[in-house]
Amino acid sequence: MNRILAASLAALVMGAGPALAQVSDGVVKIGILNDQSGVYADFGGRWSYEAALMAVEDFGGEVAGAKIEVVTADHQNKPDVASNIARQWYDVDKVDSIMELTSSSVGLAVQGLSRDLKKITINTGAATTELTGAQCSPYGFHWAYDTHALAVGTGGALVEQGGDKWFFVTADYAFGYSLEENTANFVKEKGGEVVGSVRHPLATTDFSSFLLQAQASGANVVGFANAGLDTANSIKQAAEFGIVEGGQKIAALLFTLAEVHGLGLEAAQGTTLTESFYWKRDEESEKFGRRYFERTGRMPNMVHAGVYSAVTQYLKAIRQAGTDDGDAVSKALHEMPVNDVFAREGRVAANGRMITDVYLMQVKAPAESAEPWDYYNVLATIPGDQAFMDPAKSGCPLVQ
Repeated sequence: MNRILAASLAALVMGAGPALAQVSDGVVKIGILNDQSGVYADFGGRWSYEAALMAVEDFGGEVAGAKIEVVTADHQNKPDVASNIARQWYDVDKVDSIMELTSSSVGLAVQGLSRDLKKITINTGAATTELTGAQCSPYGFHWAYDTHALAVGTGGALVEQGGDKWFFVTADYAFGYSLEENTANFVKEKGGEVVGSVRHPLATTDFSSFLLQAQASGANVVGFANAGLDTANSIKQAAEFGIVEGGQKIAALLFTLAEVHGLGLEAAQGTTLTESFYWKRDEESEKFGRRYFERTGRMPNMVHAGVYSAVTQYLKAIRQAGTDDGDAVSKALHEMPVNDVFAREGRVAANGRMITDVYLMQVKAPAESAEPWDYYNVLATIPGDQAFMDPAKSGCPLVQ
């Protein structure tokens, strides 16, 4: 009897083994890695962390029988710092996935490291199309927006309005180069031309020499291929230099609700921009926006809402796969449609690009705004298949 009982207990333990091993370490741990003290602190920052926590709470705090935890850190916009944090998280802290990753150089570095370790990354803050192009990964996903979508939205709108001669003021790193290149290509395809460009250091506070070159260029559009405080400072100083009064238009190629709020409607009014989320888009997004405001004191931009969506979809993928194994979760993410407050009928392409609609916006004049954070008029909806690059043309080796 004892031998039979012992054998039965052994069989139960052996049978339970795979179930217990479905989630590594018994915890699903998500890392939100971004800029929390520099030029992109409002663009993403701790507000993305709050969005991730909100997603976990709404999901119920558990998945596949395992507790969900969220950790966060500031990468200071330095790829080496980000890579060190990511390795520490993976090797010591047992983080399963890293998300947000504001700044393209950081996004590319962490995605590369994660690929080698078969860990899922979901970029919502980084913009470069290289993430789903030549440097794509089976475990890398790109949510929210990218430089191609921004070029199609803002660039296309201004060319159609007669802005056919462009001068770029570009942030001097991978994101800026990608945004300028994508927009320039789109401008040329539409029959426009690029008459010049200049690059500025990240987080500079003096744009005077760059704006003087833009004024002297003969361009009718000055395109700011930068983001965060760099864009806000560019627009503010452009107003001081009389750029618009002199007959040139301003193209803020990556400008979000957070930066509009920081700059104020008086300075930002009339600016054309592209985002993939707006809290007043419809009843569901407004309900989400007001819930987010209750916990943060601010409305979400596309990066914050994109983090909420990415965390939610990652957890859904674990639930569908029954494990947090990188290969299984990647397969589920590629197969599952994305339907949430951020994306409607979204889908993940073979190169990891999540394809959903984006929106062309114009910043309201102060008199048009009915309440705080009521900043946009939605000019047009750009279907995802038009906004994002054809995966077959992306250069990603994963695309057959």
